[in-house]
Formats: sequence, structure tokens, C-alpha cells
Amino acid sequence: METASFLSVALALAALVPVSLLLVNRPLYGKLPPGPRRRPVVGNLFDVQPVRCRCYQEWARRYGPIMTVWLGTSPTVVVSTSELAKEVLKTHDQQLADRCRDRSTESFSRGGQDLIWADYGPHYIKVRKLCNLELFTQRRLEALRPIREDEVTAMVESVYKAVTAPGSAGKPLVVKNHLSMVAFNNITRLAFGKRFVDAAGELDEQGREFKGIVHNGIKIGASLSIAQHIPWLRWLAPVDEQAFKAHGERRDRLTVKIMEEHARALKQRGAQQHFVDALFTLRDKYDLSDDTVIGLLWDMITAGTDTTVISVEWAMAELLRNPRVQEKLQEELDRVVGRDRVLSETDFPNLPYLQAVVKESLRLHPPTPLMLPHRASASVKIAGYDIPKGANVVVNVWAVARDPEVWDSPLEFRPERFLRENIDIKGADFRVLPFGAGRRVCPGAQLGINLVASMIGHMLHHFTWTLPSGTCPEDVSMMESPGLVTFMATPLQAVATPRLDKEELYRRVPSDV
Repeated sequence: METASFLSVALALAALVPVSLLLVNRPLYGKLPPGPRRRPVVGNLFDVQPVRCRCYQEWARRYGPIMTVWLGTSPTVVVSTSELAKEVLKTHDQQLADRCRDRSTESFSRGGQDLIWADYGPHYIKVRKLCNLELFTQRRLEALRPIREDEVTAMVESVYKAVTAPGSAGKPLVVKNHLSMVAFNNITRLAFGKRFVDAAGELDEQGREFKGIVHNGIKIGASLSIAQHIPWLRWLAPVDEQAFKAHGERRDRLTVKIMEEHARALKQRGAQQHFVDALFTLRDKYDLSDDTVIGLLWDMITAGTDTTVISVEWAMAELLRNPRVQEKLQEELDRVVGRDRVLSETDFPNLPYLQAVVKESLRLHPPTPLMLPHRASASVKIAGYDIPKGANVVVNVWAVARDPEVWDSPLEFRPERFLRENIDIKGADFRVLPFGAGRRVCPGAQLGINLVASMIGHMLHHFTWTLPSGTCPEDVSMMESPGLVTFMATPLQAVATPRLDKEELYRRVPSDV
């Protein structure tokens, strides 16, 4: 059976090669940007390295800051400078604001009925307006601040318990292990108003189901074969429609159950600030379908969980490799916050160096180093090259922020650069784009910045961090893992030493918001 399957694939490829050879040099797309030579049928699929942002940066040095990469039979245009990013995200923003959906995202988003995977049009504009005017307002973010501070102090408590346990002195922690739960609890409480943990601090039944749904979605998405990039070959790798359907039903079943709990509670106590309550009260005003409500809630989970953990872990790695910066940040925290209370988000305006550390870390280590592909709804020209309708356009955010033509000593971790110049990182300045820009800029950017700043600030205010015995700064691997989001390939380990005298400052400050 396996031999027969292999032969069918081989015969199909053999039959298509002559046709594709004829098409390779046909001017179907006009004057495309240069790029690596493509192979028949598969294009550059087998040439792209696992960590794509680095691969694309290396190719940009060879082929130029705007280039064409063929993922199967479709062209993807990659830009790697701030000037070209501005053309994509501002000059031609409207024509390049559609979304490329593969078979997994098409299924999970119900054909783009959410925000992240929606094409630019009436639906996207409506949902975007909802996010900007209702969900991510300063008033709502402030009302939900106690949740963020609750979860961040729970993180501090978990670190403190780990480093003060008998026999733990001087032993390194896996930093990510203490970041994951705060990110998970924070986003589920903001979205659903629920903390999926039991009295012992372990995931409860709904929490385990929630995690299972997230992991299963990743597994199904990763299972799609190379044929998704080659329409001619999709008959060789049919979608497991049953698996997609079962996953969608499982996700919807849990979400609807939580929504029904909120619907009953609304009648008793009225609406609260959680996003699910907000969507309930706004669904008639904005004509929201069930698919859109569910899609928006899961967009928040998808966009807000791993990205937070990634951002803080990379920042901690830079602080460990640069003790001068860690000491300077702790001096600021001691001066502004003192050593007799815990940090609050209300302190942020008086902590410019903390803000600079956050910005510099997000510059060097954007959690999504390649912007999600934008699809051209019309043909446009960029830098004299043709971008045909239907082509995908990707901004290499990672490379843009490391451009030596724009940044002085771009590979150095130097937060002071953000003190000398007020550089916006929420889409107004195209030199640093961790949250995107233009019509598809992340609506939750400020929420993400606040949580990352709070986590870093608490970690540094409560503890001094050092590398494990015998480890030098140069020994810390700064390589990214492959994927849409880029964790550290080697999880960061560090030794935490408490630096505040009062034990009560290490306890969680619970909130029932």
C-alpha cells in the first residue's frame, strides 16, 4: 500500500514537471522582485530553512530587500527594510490588507468570520471598530488591571516558593515554567472571566480541556502536508474533514458552555468588563454571529498567550547577558517603587527605563518575527516591481529591526536608544513593528505591552537574576525555535535571589474582578 502511494505521488510529480517547466519562465505575474531560483512544482519549499526570519534575512542580502519566494506554486513577496514596510503597510495598505488562509485557518476561522483571518471588507471593518471602540479601550484595560496584577503577583509567589524551598538555594529555574501559567490565566480571565485552576493551583477539568483544544489545534494545523501549497496535488493529501469538524465542535462546545454560564450570571449581576460579557452586550449593536463571537474570543487566546511568554523570556535572557542593564533597571525600580511595596501599572509613567527595556527587547526579539501574510486584493507596484493580485506579501519584522542602515549597533541590547528618541512600537514607526501597522495592526498592543512590562518589572524588582554557576553570557543560546512564533530554542535557565526584605511582598494579591 505504501509503495503504491509513493508511486502515485511520483507519477503525479513526473507528469507535472514538464508543464511546470514551461510555466516557470512565463511572464504570468509581470516583473516580480528577484529571489532564489525556484524548482518545478515545489518552488523554494525545500530551500527555506526552519527559522524563516533568519533564512529570509540571509536571502535579502543576496537578492535585495524586496524578493520573491515561491512556496509551491504561489509567489510570496518578502520585504526587509522599514522603507519597504511603509510601502506595504501604509502606501498600499488597502490593496494589501486581505488575509491568506490555508485549509486549517479557513476551517478554524469559519471562513474568516473572526478578526485575525478575515479579509479586509465590511466584516473586518465592523469587527475592527468593535475592538477599537469597545474591547481594547483605556477604560476597559484599566478596569481589568487588577486581574493582570493578581496573576503577575501569583508568578512572583511561584518563583519565591521555588527558590526558598529546602535545598533549592543556588539552583537554576527554567524561567519559562513560571511565565506560562500567568500568561494563560491572564488571557483566559480577560476573555472568559475564568481562572482555570483548582484550590491546589492545578488546572481544573475545564482548564485541561481548554489546553487540550489549543494543543490539538496546533497538531491538526501542523499535520497539513506540502500539498497545501500546491493546488494541483491536493488530491494526494485530502483534508481530514472529520478531524477538523471534531476539533471545531470540541472548541465550540467548551466556549458555548462558558458563554451560557455568563448569560445566566448576566441576569443576576449585570455585565462585567470581561470580553465575553462585552460581546454579549454588544452582539446586537454590531450584528455579531455566534461564529464571530467565538472566533474573536479564540483570537484573543491565540494572540495573547505564547507571545507574552516569548517576549518576557527573551527579555530575561538579554538582562542576564547584560548585568549592567539589569542593575540600572533595578536602581530605577528601587527609586520609584521603593522596597516596601510591589510594583503597579500606575508606576509605569515614572519608569522610562523599564519601558525602554521592553521596547528594546521587542525590537530584537519580536514574538512573531514574520508578519502574518497579507494577500493582495489588487495588483500594485512596490519599488518598481509588480505585486500581482492574489500574491502574498510578508514583512520580515525581525530583519527590519536589525537593519544596520537604520539602527546603530543593531545587534546590541541597548535600551538607552529608546530614551534618546521617543520611538513608537505600536505601528506608527516602521523601524520596529512587533505589533504590525496599518489596517491590520494588533488592536491589543497596549494590553500586551502592559503585561510584558509588569512581568519584567516584578521579576527584576523582587529578584536578582544570575546565570547558573559556570555559565558565561556567551554561553546563552540566542537561537530561535522554528514556527510562527519563536520561543528560545534552548529554554532559559537562571538563578533567582530574593532582594526585598518583607516576605509578604512575595505573596499573591488576589482579585475577584
